[in-house]
Amino acid sequence: MKVNAGLRLFPLIVGVCLFLSACAAAQISPSSQITAEIERLEQSLKRQPVADKDFAPIAQGAGEQLKAASAAIEAGQVYLALERLGYAQDLLQGARAAANNAEVVKGGLPAFQAQWGKVSLRLTALDKDAHRRQWRSTPLAVQALAEAAQGRAIPLLEGGQGFATANGPKDGLLYVGEAEGEADFAEFCADLKFADNKQAFPLRSLLPELQALQAMANAAFQPPKSIDLHSRFIALNSQLKLAKELDASRYYAGALYAYLEATRHYGMLDEPPLSSDQQGKLKQQMAAERKRLTTSTADDSLAQLFLERAETYAAHADGSAPSADEWRGARVIMEQVLPAYFAAKKPAAAIETASGKTIEITLVRWPYT
Repeated sequence: MKVNAGLRLFPLIVGVCLFLSACAAAQISPSSQITAEIERLEQSLKRQPVADKDFAPIAQGAGEQLKAASAAIEAGQVYLALERLGYAQDLLQGARAAANNAEVVKGGLPAFQAQWGKVSLRLTALDKDAHRRQWRSTPLAVQALAEAAQGRAIPLLEGGQGFATANGPKDGLLYVGEAEGEADFAEFCADLKFADNKQAFPLRSLLPELQALQAMANAAFQPPKSIDLHSRFIALNSQLKLAKELDASRYYAGALYAYLEATRHYGMLDEPPLSSDQQGKLKQQMAAERKRLTTSTADDSLAQLFLERAETYAAHADGSAPSADEWRGARVIMEQVLPAYFAAKKPAAAIETASGKTIEITLVRWPYT
């Protein structure tokens, strides 16, 4: 019986297709996606630099974050690279929105309100989609960065209204652009392709931890520390505010990220300088933690993100010596942030209810600045 030539070739064709599909899938890795986005934004900065003197420094800051993201990718620090990319996208879109909307600025507050309304419709829709998103095989660090960005988007947008009214459309547009940058970054995170399926982190509300840390922050806010470290207290309370809002919105991964950031800021309030011996021991501690996280069957990617930060603090890619604050920051991550992360895996502690009336004061510039 004669066999059709097409039928004889069919297995070969299928095999070639499967091979090509596997090659394509291998090329679409998170690292390659992040690298492509870094390059896209860098090219955008070169082709269309921000010339406005008020916002050029912000665009320059975005460029510096893109360089840091590229360095992180080269070092194999994928989560740190993604975090830096998020910073860059926020800054760049904010600067662009403020510097390149001459017609809106000329049209005054009515023109700003019209522009704000269009952006508001889009970001509100994206926020609804984000709440319905199923992350499944996405690492916790990526989910956390996306949720934190999404949680910042609407408050930034709303803050733009106040700044436009008080200072004019330009300042309002800066915040509107930042809001779009945060929302777009969250979408980018959701599109990243990961193959790992590690044991999921047991996400939950962090309200007990947030209340405890807020009480500690309030108690620490005493002169002269409250004066000498005022900017640090602002950053600390900013992250606590964000974490509480994310927690209330059930963005638990984002809340955990913001809580750990707040823990880092709190730890920096009293962390002493490190001796050379302590620096050597810290490097050994980081190496051991790197090995433990790499071999873990659990999704500890968020812990890995903070470890990547500590490693970058303690060893610069250009060979320059870390500053005293960078050594302090690395130790805070190892001895306070990572323990807080692993403690968050346990069930929540009971929430203490205070008797009588209490007043909570949050020191933070609106919104998240």
